Amino acid sequence: MTTVEGLTSASVDGLLVPPGKGRVVETPAQRVTFKVTGTHSRMASTFEVEVPPGFDVGAHVHTRSEELFYVLEGELDVLAFEPRIRTPDNWKGWESSSGNRVVRATPGTVIVVPPGCPHAFANPTDTPAKMFFQASPPPDHERYFEELLEILRAGGPPDQEAIEALRLKYDIEQLTPLRHG
Repeated sequence: MTTVEGLTSASVDGLLVPPGKGRVVETPAQRVTFKVTGTHSRMASTFEVEVPPGFDVGAHVHTRSEELFYVLEGELDVLAFEPRIRTPDNWKGWESSSGNRVVRATPGTVIVVPPGCPHAFANPTDTPAKMFFQASPPPDHERYFEELLEILRAGGPPDQEAIEALRLKYDIEQLTPLRHG
């Protein structure tokens, strides 16, 4: 087999993932469909994420990861800037030094989040939203979603210490609380 920049000739075929296909990871708070993983891309993991009414991922920041969000359906409140003051409870009132504020993202909106940029999204409506989500480099977000599901499957109330350790392991500094329902 020949190698092209680390890929064998057997792996130079493209990948086609039809609508409704992909591996699904579902928690009480989100449904994530893996569309492209680190197995298929050196650039990014790609997911389709269903965001239920009332879900708030909480403001957080990554030191290494870059993310891209594209709203497909519904509406989301989104943040992607460093605020003047990082208040510990509610990111929705944050404002940047240049005057940026949280915006309501509708279908077709793209949000790009570079490493080190605080960001958040929440569904404040009574209908589900759906977004295309890409995280680079792979496979950190894939592993995070998989391991989070394992913690949540343990039964009983979520093990907050285990979730915090998982976030630290995968470069997620949580700035405000995650909320759902």
